[in-house]
Amino acid sequence: MAAVETTSTIGTLADLVERLGGIPLDRIRYQPPPGTATVEDVVRVEEQENRLCELVDGVLVEKAMGFRESLLAMAIGHCLRDFVMPANLGLVAGSDGMMQLFEGLVRIPDVSFVSWSNVPGGKVPNHPVPLLAPDLAVEVLSKTNTPGEMKRKRKEYFDAGARLVWLVDLERRKVSVFTSPEQSREFTEAETLDGGEVLPGFNLSLRELFAELDRHAG
Repeated sequence: MAAVETTSTIGTLADLVERLGGIPLDRIRYQPPPGTATVEDVVRVEEQENRLCELVDGVLVEKAMGFRESLLAMAIGHCLRDFVMPANLGLVAGSDGMMQLFEGLVRIPDVSFVSWSNVPGGKVPNHPVPLLAPDLAVEVLSKTNTPGEMKRKRKEYFDAGARLVWLVDLERRKVSVFTSPEQSREFTEAETLDGGEVLPGFNLSLRELFAELDRHAG
């Protein structure tokens, strides 16, 4: 797969939407014009407008976000960090951790883990959008995330070197664990998620995770 495809073959807006995975039009930025956006535009929009955008084929695509999704992402990130930090296994980033998987391709997992062996120079990157690929990418599905979008994202993550991708479905209270773009196992709320070969020994009770959505005062 080419890291960044050209938009020169796109004849209509429908063609562009299909290439991006059928996402809603209100997530596709018109400025800069589709096909001309750069990593610098990703940084500028975040700094000036406080909006997170992914960069796909020269197009700025606003990240799908929501409060409940953020709640679960924070819980997952907290559990991962508690496991990673004592043994100094690598870095855990949250839902604004922008990564350039390839030159010109920016994705923003809701949670990511990068082992030290995959961090250039073995230290925290200085660039706001480092050329970096996660060992584990976690995506908490929002209502505007489409199957086509997530299929493309999975392939890009694995093409960049990821070994594990979790798709968290808060509505169905299930997690799909991918070990390749098309190979997955679905974990239900009654099961415990593990870190596989990426994080041996890590365990996360999905019942406890999804219970975050049922919390209330008193």
